[in-house]
This record gives sequence, structure tokens and C-alpha cells, in this order.
Amino acid sequence: MSTEDRINRLRELRQEALEPANQRAVDRQHDLGKLTARERVELLLDKGSFQELGMFVRHHATGFGIEEKRPVGDAVVTGWGTVDGRTVFIFAEDFTAFGGSLGEAVADKICKVLDLAMDNGVPVVGIKDSGGARIQEGVVALDGYGRIFERNVRASGVIPQISVIMGPCAGGAVYSPAITDFVFQVEETSHLFITGPDVIKAVTGEDVTMEELGGAHAHATRSGVTHFVVDNDRAAMEEVRYLLSFLPQNNMEVPPFFTPMDSADRTEESLTTIVPDSPNQPYDMVDVVTAIVDDGEFYQVHEHFAPNLIVGLARLDGYTVGVIGNQPATLAGTLDINASIKGARFVRFCDAFNIPLITLVDVPGFLPGVDQEHEGIIRHGAKLLYAFAEATVPRVTVITRKAYGGAYLVMNSRALRADVAFAWPTAQIAVMGAQGAVNIVHRRRIAAAEDPDVERERLIREYDEAFSNPYIAAERGLIDDVIEARETRPRLVRALAMLRNKRESMPPKKHGNIPL
Repeated sequence: MSTEDRINRLRELRQEALEPANQRAVDRQHDLGKLTARERVELLLDKGSFQELGMFVRHHATGFGIEEKRPVGDAVVTGWGTVDGRTVFIFAEDFTAFGGSLGEAVADKICKVLDLAMDNGVPVVGIKDSGGARIQEGVVALDGYGRIFERNVRASGVIPQISVIMGPCAGGAVYSPAITDFVFQVEETSHLFITGPDVIKAVTGEDVTMEELGGAHAHATRSGVTHFVVDNDRAAMEEVRYLLSFLPQNNMEVPPFFTPMDSADRTEESLTTIVPDSPNQPYDMVDVVTAIVDDGEFYQVHEHFAPNLIVGLARLDGYTVGVIGNQPATLAGTLDINASIKGARFVRFCDAFNIPLITLVDVPGFLPGVDQEHEGIIRHGAKLLYAFAEATVPRVTVITRKAYGGAYLVMNSRALRADVAFAWPTAQIAVMGAQGAVNIVHRRRIAAAEDPDVERERLIREYDEAFSNPYIAAERGLIDDVIEARETRPRLVRALAMLRNKRESMPPKKHGNIPL
């Protein structure tokens, strides 16, 4: 074959790879409101930056007529490009080829991208839109999933891994996104489940739709699998780009710095009155966060799951921080099983990727109840405690109101080696609330009183004055300073600037044994 013939063949193969093998399948994608794999890649990456890998790969499977269909590139588009000038590796399953099913060639391409991302310390984004394992390839297809899972685990805590569910993702395929750091899911067009509605109906007799079982809202609100819900494919790619702006390239780097429009010394008068006079009256902790961080920009993670705890990413004086706080507007800000799991996962992510942690505390305790106890609140609550205790990034705590009992300890207390602990004048730091404490300690005195209600109220006031204030804790050095609420932003900025070169390491060990 002459050089000219080889060049012509190259052009033919490139054209075949770039043009869809099945235009009807492309049209079906668009009719469903979905984009093709290549359209998604182009939306995510900076214009003209995509460099494809494995463009000419074809499968070598035989049987069931599959050997007659060998599209160039098979059922996944892989490669690298840039997002805001920073390198990102990507794989996008192509539902228009074999329904995006995974066979040996597809697995090889994905594994190569994961290996390159790890070797070069670069984030990886996986776009999932697949019918699952390719039946015609049998156990080889299953082995392909196993090889991908192993790489996801090896990459965990080394490079950021983001999964975007933009179509079906079922069976064993679901475990890859479950291992990654963040999962996006598109409303109505994406579904994520181990077994589908038909299997569930046959085995358990339960009737459930695909959306009820594995839709975006089901996983964002109930299972906690999904961190972000987006309206459509375009919005998903925009959100992934935004998330990446907060993250470092790998665990050996710090997140990118963005010059803020906000002044580091800005005080916020609205915080002075945000905590109600009544200890039982709620307020929105998100309002506290947006008042403190740069330009009011707070990117909530897991917003719809366990809303009694908020977690998310923001910036202080241009530097990325992870924010975790109790939400008094939901369940009074108590910690329950789901909130503990949510918080622990987020804290560990931030610690793995050198993101300092800001903890805002207003917690009356753990949620009481037989179900919580029997379902393991002790074990799950310990996850959050464990995550904070093992974190070596800078950690600053601000107690805004209630900080009671074991929940106070779990929320990044000084006992867990928080670097700096502040409290507002409204803080109430105690073993428990005044009413509960008085009813236990003085129950006989109250029962013997001429007017038990009057005596109870008097004792509650005494307890509040003696214990429910931040100054007792400050006397003991458990709080570093009692600050005015409006000064929270500049005090946090200064504390983090002091901690910027913090170096702390854990004792040598293979790994700890977190209470999973």
C-alpha cells in the first residue's frame, strides 16, 4: 500500500469514527432530549482541546452475529482535553453503538484513560449512558467491569473522579460511579439501579417505575447515591466544569486560587441578628455560609439528601474551602444516620484533596428514636467523628448556637484536634440543653417545690447563666475566642492564612478501620 493509499485510509477511518454508524440511534437520542457522546465531550472541554485516544479500536468478539458489526471506536469515546486550561481525562459511553454496552474493547479504552489519569495526576470524568455488559461477550464483559472498578479504587483519594449519569446505568455498572467522588444525574433521562422494575416485580411483587426506582430525585433524596441533580445534558456539563474549578488536579496539589471581588476584611452586619432569641426557633445556616464566603458563592453538595446537615464548596479570600454545618431549619439541626454518612464522606474527600474545612455548629444532639438506634446511629455517627479526627487539613470551627453532648464533640471539636475554635456570643456549649439538664439533676427539688413550674423556670435560668454560654468553655481553652458574629469572615480568613502551611501526619499504618 502506497503512502497516499495509507493517508486516504486514515481519512476514511477518521470519518467513519466521527460519523455515527447508526443515524437512527442518534435521532432517538435527540428525540429523548439526550446528546451523543461526542456532543457531550465537546460541551465539557474547552473548544478545540479534545485529543482522542483509541479512535480506531474495534471489538474482536464473535458469535450471535456480533462479528458483522464492528464500528470504529466501539461504544465509548475516550481521550483528554482541558477545562479552563487544566487537563482532564474523559470517557463517554456511546449509546448509539451497541446501546453503549461494555465489552472487552470498551473496557480496555476506559482502563487506559484511568491509568493515564492516575499516572499524570489528572481528574477523570466518566459519562455513563449504557445498556450494561455486552451479553455477546459473556464473562469477558464482566471482567472488564472488574478491571474498571479496581482502577476506581486505586485512584480514590489520588485524583478527583466524577461520574455523570446521562442515560441508563444498571447492574454491575453502578459500582463504578458509586466509588467515584461525585455523581451527577440528569432528570428524567437517567436511571441508576442494580435490578430493574421488571426483576423487582417478578421477585418481590412490588410495582415501581424506572423513575421512582432509579431516577435522579430518588437517588438525590433517599439513597444518597447522587450528589447533584441537573435539568439536561448541557446543564450537566456546565455543572461539572464549575465543580472542577474548586478542585486540585490531584492529592499532591492545592486547589486553584481565584482572585475574589470580596474584601478579606468585610464584616457582615446581618449575622448579628441571624440567630433568634428563642433557642427553639430555626434559622437557615445556608444564609450564614453565603454571608461569610467570597461573593456569596456556595456550591452545595448532596443538597437534597439529609438536609439537616449542609456540606459544600466555597472560597475564602480566593482559596477553596469545604464547609460543613448543622441546619437548624431541618430537624433542628440534629445529627442522624444519613447526615453522619453525608458529612463523613465530604470531610474525607476534602482531607484527601487538601481542602481546608470550616465547620459551623448548631447541634442539639443526635436524633432520638428506636429506628435510629437499631439502624446503627452509634456506628454511623462514629463515621463523622472518625473522619474529622483523622483529617490533617486545616480545620476551623465556629459555634453559632447550640453545641450539646456527643454531637458537639463529633462536629470538629477541639477534642478532635480542631486547629482553631471560635464561638459567637449566642453559643450554648453544654452536656445538654438547660431544660433536660434541670429535669434530671433537680427532679426531686422541682417535685417538692410549692410551685414546680416556677421552680423549674428559675433553675433553667440558673443553668443557662452557669453553663449555656461560651465563656466557660473559653476559660478552659476549649474555645480560642468568642467573636462577634459580624467578624466571622475576617477571623476565618486570618485563621486559614495562619494555617496555610500546616503539616500534620498520622501514625504509620496501612489504613485505619473506619466503622463502615
